Amino acid sequence: MRTFYRPLAKTSLILVYLVIIAGAVVRMTGSGMGCPDWPKCFGYYIPPTQEAELLWQPDRPFEKGQVIIKEESLWVAKADFTTGEEYDPANWEPYTKHDYAVFNATHTWIEYINRLLGALAGLATLFLALSSLGFWKTDRRITLVSWLVVIGMLFQAWLGATVVYSVLLPVRITIHMVMALVIVALLIFLLQQTRRSEDIRPFDTSTHNLLWVALGLTLVQIVLGTQVRQFIDTQIDLLGESAKALWLSEPEVPFYIHRSLSIAVFLLNGWIALQIFTKKLGYGKIYWVLGIIGLEVLTGIAMYYLDFPFGTQPLHLVLAALMFGLQFYLVLETRKQKISPETSYL
Repeated sequence: MRTFYRPLAKTSLILVYLVIIAGAVVRMTGSGMGCPDWPKCFGYYIPPTQEAELLWQPDRPFEKGQVIIKEESLWVAKADFTTGEEYDPANWEPYTKHDYAVFNATHTWIEYINRLLGALAGLATLFLALSSLGFWKTDRRITLVSWLVVIGMLFQAWLGATVVYSVLLPVRITIHMVMALVIVALLIFLLQQTRRSEDIRPFDTSTHNLLWVALGLTLVQIVLGTQVRQFIDTQIDLLGESAKALWLSEPEVPFYIHRSLSIAVFLLNGWIALQIFTKKLGYGKIYWVLGIIGLEVLTGIAMYYLDFPFGTQPLHLVLAALMFGLQFYLVLETRKQKISPETSYL
C-alpha cells in the first residue's frame, strides 16, 4: 500500500486546491445558495436544470426529500408518492433550515460542481488514509495525520452545510476557508514526511522563524480578504452589479489593513529570499512565493482601479491559497529534522 501513498497524497492535494478554486468561483458568481439544502441539491443527487422541475405538477412522481418551490417557499416531500389532479398539502412539509427559495440554474450547477469536487477530494483522502496503514510500524505520525485529514474533510463538509443553512454567514465562510488551508497544510506535511531523506537541506534558525512569521501574515491576509469580500458582497446587494466603481468608494477598516499588510508581506518575504540567497541555503521555492506575491499585488490593483475585471477575485484568493501552501512547505523544508530510510518514499 505504501507504493501508492505519495501519488494519493499529491492527488488529494490537487483536488483540495481544485475545491478551493471552485469555492472561489462560487463566491465570485454569488452561487453559494445555488443548492439550498445539503448534501443533496433541491433533494436531488443530480440537480435540476430548469425551474419547471421544481414546480408542482399533476400526475408526477416524487421521492421522499425532493423539493418544490411554491409560494416563494421550499416544500419537501414527506414520502414517495405521485401527485393527483390537485395539490395536497398533506404530502409536503416546509423546509425549516432557512427561507431562501430562489432557483438559478447557473448558480445551482456551479455550486453542485463545487460539491462534486469536494466529494472526490474526500474519497481521495480516504484512500490515502487506508494506504497510510502501511506506515504504522515505522512512523505512526503518517498514519495518524492521514486519518486526521479524513476527519478534517468530514468537518469541512459539515462546515459547508452550516454555511448553506446560515445563508452564507460571513464568519462561517471565513472558518470554511481557513479549514481548507489546514487540510492543505496537513497534506503538505505528509508529502514532506515521506520524501527521500537525501532531499533534506541545511537548517537555519533565523530563516525558519521568519518563515513562520511570513506564514502567519499570509493567514491574517486571507482572513482579512474574506472580510473585504463580504463588504463587497454587501455593496453589490445595495448598489447592484452595474455599480462596480462604487463598491470600494467608502471601504471599511479591514480593507486598509489588508492593503497595508500586503506591503509588509512583500518586504518580509523579500528579506527571507535575500537571506536564503546570501547564506546559500538552496530553498528555491521562496522565489515562487515572491512571484505569487507580485501577481497578488497586480490582481489587487486591478480590482481596485479597474472595477473588478472578470476572474480577478477568484484568482486573488487562489493565489493566496497557493502562497500559503508554498510557505508552509518552506517552513517544513527548513526545520531541523531527520527522516529514516524506512519511512521515506521509495
